[in-house]
Amino acid sequence: MFETALPLLAEHAEIERQLADPAVHADPAALRRLNKRYAFLTPTVTAYRVWRAAADDLAAAKELGTDDASFAAEVPDLERRTARAAEHLHRQLVPRDPDDDRDVILEVKAGEGGEESALFAGDLLRMYLRYAERRGWRTELLDATASDLGGYKDARVSIQATGTPGPGEAPWARLKYEGGVHRVQRVPVTESQGRIHTSAAGVLVMPDIEDPAEVQLDANDLRVDVFRSSGPGGQSVNTTDSAVRITHLPTGLVVSCQNEKSQLQNKESALRVLRARLHQLAVEEAEAAASEQRRSQIRTVDRSERIRTYNYPENRIADHRTGFKAYNLDHVLEGDLDSVVQSAVDADEAARLASAGER
Repeated sequence: MFETALPLLAEHAEIERQLADPAVHADPAALRRLNKRYAFLTPTVTAYRVWRAAADDLAAAKELGTDDASFAAEVPDLERRTARAAEHLHRQLVPRDPDDDRDVILEVKAGEGGEESALFAGDLLRMYLRYAERRGWRTELLDATASDLGGYKDARVSIQATGTPGPGEAPWARLKYEGGVHRVQRVPVTESQGRIHTSAAGVLVMPDIEDPAEVQLDANDLRVDVFRSSGPGGQSVNTTDSAVRITHLPTGLVVSCQNEKSQLQNKESALRVLRARLHQLAVEEAEAAASEQRRSQIRTVDRSERIRTYNYPENRIADHRTGFKAYNLDHVLEGDLDSVVQSAVDADEAARLASAGER
């Protein structure tokens, strides 16, 4: 029973052995990678050990209970304890997203609605920055194009955990469900008649690929263009060609960054985003090639459609995938996003458990 846990126990023990090697601590990137994987595996290893101990105690009580009534009396309680431990271990063994321990690169982009959409994109960006602050994550604005009224036509931010987050607590594990179309219903600042308008902004969330070796980039596949940064209305931000645009020729993906004054820094940021997009593209292609059952195990909450509505007059937020609804939109926009995110986490877990039970 639970033979699928055995390779994970072996991997956990091997990582534990590596972490005890002083040479590993001389390589910060390798150390961080091992610590993340160790943290990812530890709950499963702990659950297995708890179940194994409970099962062994139950077997011993049954064996000794044939001759000793005191041991026989313990059997019902040990059976309940073993069943609970088995259920918890089963949950731990359901396939999880292998990117769950990663940081993220999050993009917001104005959509339908013109200037009002750009203002809403700015509200979403601030909401995610405040959410990150509440959770103790670091944020870095990689690139942004401001609109005339103070919103964002598009913006890109890196969100990173501090230390080694616990299972399900890393930025990707919490924010991966945010990708999709976000709809807002409110009276725009540009509306003179007080009428409620509906507009939308898009959110894209990608795992941040820290190690360049994970996504190989061939210099011959890249076209790098440099240009001068510009702000709202085309106003020149600097007088040097510091902005960078990188085109990945095989896929046609284009990434540009102009937030930094240094061309080198902008190029590094653009390459970082490009690696994240290529990784995401590879994951999506793998899912498309997999069976329907396999896709449901990897990602069960559809993040490509309209996912959420923010209704300002009613102070209401509604998630259309999970059925979550609350009347605390003002708090959510201040970064109190956990209950909304948790509804997607719970829906995903329920779908994965159901899928595992069907096999």
